Amino acid sequence: MPSEINLPESCGATASLESFDGTAISYRQLGSGPPVVLVHGSGGGLHSWQPVAEHLAARFELWMPARRGYAPSGPGRSPKRLADEVGDLEALIAKIGRPVDLVGMSYGATVALHAAASGLPVRSLVLWEPPLYAAGEELTPVLDEFAALTANGDRRRADRLLAEKVARVPAALLDLMDAGEPADDEPDGALGWHRDLESMAADSADVGRWSTVTVPTLLMRGADTWQPMPATLDRLANALPHVTYTTFPGQMHFAPSIVPEAVAAEITRFLPRS
Repeated sequence: MPSEINLPESCGATASLESFDGTAISYRQLGSGPPVVLVHGSGGGLHSWQPVAEHLAARFELWMPARRGYAPSGPGRSPKRLADEVGDLEALIAKIGRPVDLVGMSYGATVALHAAASGLPVRSLVLWEPPLYAAGEELTPVLDEFAALTANGDRRRADRLLAEKVARVPAALLDLMDAGEPADDEPDGALGWHRDLESMAADSADVGRWSTVTVPTLLMRGADTWQPMPATLDRLANALPHVTYTTFPGQMHFAPSIVPEAVAAEITRFLPRS
């Protein structure tokens, strides 16, 4: 297991644990109160929830893992499956030693749903725009093309592929993305994305199955997020037995980074205090 890393106190202490298959999972911890696990999305890492976490740390004990495939966590096995992510969360919750509130962003929200459905000791869920439509065999060609592009070092075309075929970003926004610099993900972001695509390609786009998730759930989205995300989340809201559905005016998929204080306030209102 890697040794503990010293970071500024505002970022939280960073340490590592060994998951069920020996993969090292690094995490940051800060704050005090009821334990909350924050799961990042694709292309993210230890930094992803930090802007929101800074507004939560006074009330909650926050645990922010880097998912397998994202440095400084280990790469994990290939092909990855969502069950592997659930196993990592199970190891982290065992480390915490008590039931947790589970917060997921984008693909991390999909992971959170799988964790709750698997019976892990989760008290409540907070989900920011899980891309549940991006699943199934139709993603296999995307995975193959992404692997080829990244192997050739073509980061820009790889980013365009993900935006167009996975995130389904509208054409006008794609053109703006092409005019800018490639996304500044974690150093091993391509590996993490590859592993996430493996999991998504093996998953199902059936939203109705989440009716088995009975814990209280806060579902959040940006009012200006493009389709098919809004329609997918509407179906998810209808499937979940105990859901609070909140929309952020004037925001899109990136609201946790753009308006972190507002997102944190909504999470704080929803989560139990003890």
